[in-house]
Amino acid sequence: MRNLWIFINRYNAFFLFVIFFTIGIVLTVKNNTYQRSVTFNSTNEIVGHAYERLNVFKRYMNLGEVNDSLARENAKLNTRLLAMTTIDSAKNTIVKDTVNHVQYTYLAARVIKNSITLRNNIITINKGSLDGIESGMAVISAGKGVVGLVRDVSAHLATIESLLNKNTKISVSIKSTKALGSLVWGDRNSDYRKAFIKDIPNHFQIKLRDTVVTSGFGNFPPGILVGAISNKAVSTGDNFMTIETRLFNNFSTLQYVYVIKDKLAQEEKELESKLPNEQ
Repeated sequence: MRNLWIFINRYNAFFLFVIFFTIGIVLTVKNNTYQRSVTFNSTNEIVGHAYERLNVFKRYMNLGEVNDSLARENAKLNTRLLAMTTIDSAKNTIVKDTVNHVQYTYLAARVIKNSITLRNNIITINKGSLDGIESGMAVISAGKGVVGLVRDVSAHLATIESLLNKNTKISVSIKSTKALGSLVWGDRNSDYRKAFIKDIPNHFQIKLRDTVVTSGFGNFPPGILVGAISNKAVSTGDNFMTIETRLFNNFSTLQYVYVIKDKLAQEEKELESKLPNEQ
């Protein structure tokens, strides 16, 4: 208390100046119309700018919630679109499904952990078994193509075996020729934007920049974008060749994904389990 009194006593002239200056401004603004108008307008402008900055900050803080909402809406729209459209494998044409038989359902999820530099890269998402996620489900991104397959699932989280993983193999088709092959990644030193299509028969004519899509065999619906052919085919010494493909997905910027639930997957698995093992 003594130190505070010494401080005030030392700078009493300054404090008195501030007090009288403030009183002078108040009296001037109060008793003069022009000064009152200028002060009022200036104050409103300052307050307006402050509220504008505050609103920008609030919108920024709510971006995560907005993005989650948009992802859920996109999942619903993609589900409806997929329900309306099927592919006639015999004619390779798109057919509108008027019966509205929904085989595939999209579930939106947010990526909370991701890697691209390992040999076996894993992605973690914020949805789990309570949201309907199951092991083996296909995972894609918003309009950019294949991401991977669900591996392990807990109540609230799930891990995805990324396409950038030595254990991931996806059946794909080259759009122009309908040639079927298996899409695999290289290794930890490989470009995360490139993968390879193996087991393509040598008699197919391969063109650069031709689109690669999922074939419909396995976990993915047919026609999901994968990438574009970026290099000429390399013969493997037998009747097949390997083709380099540039992936549409940029795994380094992955934020939201869609998990695809196939309603016929369990039925197909049970039916195939009854077949004799010929291996």
